[in-house]
Amino acid sequence: MQRLDKERLHRLYRAVLCLKNEEECAAFFEDACTIQETEAIAQRIEVACQLSQGRSYVDINKSTGASTATICRVSRCLNYGSGGYKTVIGRMEENDEL
Repeated sequence: MQRLDKERLHRLYRAVLCLKNEEECAAFFEDACTIQETEAIAQRIEVACQLSQGRSYVDINKSTGASTATICRVSRCLNYGSGGYKTVIGRMEENDEL
């Protein structure tokens, strides 16, 4: 497995933070990611939102099409990860975007 280049990651994070609105964000992801990559990220966020609402794995699988492996991974990140999903979900709740 190839080691992540930390400077490249920081540049990516800074690039995302430069985006000013949803339209710019959509354009960036359209250019930077394949449709499948963008859909995978969107699916994981949806899974995280539904897990935080207490929905069951079966219900989440049915509504999102996410595999149980993906649901388990997102759940593990929600419970034991760095807090990224929790931060995003909290801010979306604050903005009534859930």
